[in-house]
Amino acid sequence: MALTGLDIYKLLPKTNCKKCGFLTCLAFAMALASKKISLDKCPDVSEQAKLALESASEPPIRTISIGRQDNKFEIGGETVLFRHEKTFYHPTGLGIFINDNISDSEISSKIDEFNKLIFDRVGKKVTAEFITVNNISKDKTKFLGLIQNIKTKSPQALLILLSEDLSILEDGIKIVLDTKPIIGSANKNNYEQFVNLAKKYNVPLIIKEENLDEISSTSQKILSSGYKDIILDVSDNNPNIILENLTQVRRLALIKNFRPLGFPTIVFLNSQDEFKNIALASTFIAKYSSIVILPNPNNWEFLTLVTLRLNIYTDPQKPVSVESKLYSIGGQPTDKSPVLVTTNFSLTYYTVVPEIINSKIPSWLLVVDADGLSVLTAWAAEKFTAEKVVDAMKKFNIENAVNHKKLIIPGYVAVMSGKLNELSGWDVLVGPREASGIPKYLKTIWQ
Repeated sequence: MALTGLDIYKLLPKTNCKKCGFLTCLAFAMALASKKISLDKCPDVSEQAKLALESASEPPIRTISIGRQDNKFEIGGETVLFRHEKTFYHPTGLGIFINDNISDSEISSKIDEFNKLIFDRVGKKVTAEFITVNNISKDKTKFLGLIQNIKTKSPQALLILLSEDLSILEDGIKIVLDTKPIIGSANKNNYEQFVNLAKKYNVPLIIKEENLDEISSTSQKILSSGYKDIILDVSDNNPNIILENLTQVRRLALIKNFRPLGFPTIVFLNSQDEFKNIALASTFIAKYSSIVILPNPNNWEFLTLVTLRLNIYTDPQKPVSVESKLYSIGGQPTDKSPVLVTTNFSLTYYTVVPEIINSKIPSWLLVVDADGLSVLTAWAAEKFTAEKVVDAMKKFNIENAVNHKKLIIPGYVAVMSGKLNELSGWDVLVGPREASGIPKYLKTIWQ
């Protein structure tokens, strides 16, 4: 029977030291009970309590950290099957594959293109994270040279190092140990040697077998040795089998609490059909791969995938918002420029801004904090009111930005114009209902 938060709390130190990141031991106990965190976050728990709590409180899917402390990327740690149940916490890592037997010019080209995989989506910088280095040549010099090349030219990249030769692999780990690379791949024949290497350098370890039963068996053996930073490679030539494997791993971990499969997953795609790779990667991002590796760093492929990832891993209970402040849009507005008002819902902001730019009239845009809701929704929920607009006007000193007293509000909330005029003392102009009407409005009515 699962322990409740209070059951767990009774076994904790009750010092409220905050070392675990929570304000109180009770809050930490509640997080343990809901399997959002692991017991090792509490440095002061007694050995007796640890034995009693470890199995009951461990998250069903282990969270694994990769990279430096200042560039940490976490995978695993999910608690639900479906996004609408709660949320997904750790976005799927995306990356590329580089074999060490290709030419130097091809390697340089791939690294350069990887470094360009940085995109701006709704005000957020999103990138690809991983480069997989495969010792396909079995040549130590080529493998280590490629790792050093990546470290020099792409220091932000997180590395996955694959080699059958453990002595070569160990030398590779030493080059990028500060980034905590992933190593692989262990199987039923070599797992003991791989585990010893992973333990020595405290790096995550990939398991690769022919099928899920064998993965489970090898994982159980590694768990028995006391090592837990495991990543399951469920790749297969048949995409249907990959999807089935990913689904089975997630369901068995979450519903059955089956420990041998309670780990993050990785999928390597090897098709040269770019459209097929997008379709497959999109499927595996949604269900349920922790890392997806593609053959080539094509800009348009990754733009598609990072956008999808951002949509899936955005908390559905928290609207995406932009910073509430006074923005200058379309150039440098003057004290005679128009002042438009909107909410801080990101989609609203990124719809309004291009239309102001299209008008070719530099303008001020006052973004009011409406808890990330769109204009009409925020008004209906009383999050976008005349009082809130006035508060924002005072907070961001609009009177110091312009020498007129005219404010343009969205047409959908024309009903607030009277009260806003009364509270602010400004002339309130009712703008268009749709953002697409802004250019015409500014060129005619405002002018």
